[in-house]
Amino acid sequence: SIVFITHKLREVREVADRITVIRLGKVVGEAEPTASNAELASLMVGRAVELTVHKDPPNLGDEALVVSGLTVTDDVGTVVVDDVSFSVHAGEVLAIAGVQGNGQTELTEAIVGLQDRVSGSARLNGRELAGRSVRDILDDGVGFVPEDRSVDGLVKEFSIAENLMLDRSHGEPFVSRGTIRQNALNDFAREKIDEFDIRTQGPAQAAGRLSGGNQQKVVLARELSRDLSLLVAAQPTRGVDVGSIEFIHTRIVAARDSGIPVLVISTELDEAAALADRIMVMYRGKVVGIVPGDTPREELGLMMAGMSGSSALGGETSA
Repeated sequence: SIVFITHKLREVREVADRITVIRLGKVVGEAEPTASNAELASLMVGRAVELTVHKDPPNLGDEALVVSGLTVTDDVGTVVVDDVSFSVHAGEVLAIAGVQGNGQTELTEAIVGLQDRVSGSARLNGRELAGRSVRDILDDGVGFVPEDRSVDGLVKEFSIAENLMLDRSHGEPFVSRGTIRQNALNDFAREKIDEFDIRTQGPAQAAGRLSGGNQQKVVLARELSRDLSLLVAAQPTRGVDVGSIEFIHTRIVAARDSGIPVLVISTELDEAAALADRIMVMYRGKVVGIVPGDTPREELGLMMAGMSGSSALGGETSA
């Protein structure tokens, strides 16, 4: 007998003989594998869920992020990001796809200043990011949703309000002369709790006591509450329920529609295809190709296995 626990609708339908749905600690229904994704999602969330990401064609601005010849080596000298070049326009979502461990994490960390062994260039609106501190990069308007919210996105022992000010704990509007302006922080936290539908007892609740989806909403609320020049979202819906996925995807598209360049890093092909205007596929630290967001999953899968973009598509790809 096998008990298989997952929130991924595609795999539960492929694996299961019978499906039991639990919500808020209670069994709320059972279904057969022939049930549709929409039926399962409705049971999981308790309401109808829109599983399709709706977005208009992008209104592209100028190139905002321009990465040229970026190379990252690890602490033993192995090249993990190998001469990567690409650009992201204002008002565009570029998704980076690939099997986990093919350099996406290190590339993301290099852009936001978390990697030390970096060569090449990453320029945002003409200003070099490579070699600068994380603080400088964040202050330049880079929003960062890390792939592991527990390690890099939140301080779980801190309150929701305290986590919402982590990017801005060194000055206005929340800190004055080294003292936290608690009323201003609490008002801001209550506003973001409502805006991002964070299910909580209040701003003083420890972030670690929230569900995974609500923790991710805290991270997203913090990053999207600043004036952004670039949003970098790594695995933005990892470990969250389908209701939170719907909400997070909607906010990412809204950021793109407001003219922000968005870089999404995801190992989920469905997510990359749903959000992206273009998709860049990485394999063993190199760019295999950059293709339109509506490229079929089968062709993307071949590229993720190392086949060149032109071979997989039967044509040419370009950056």
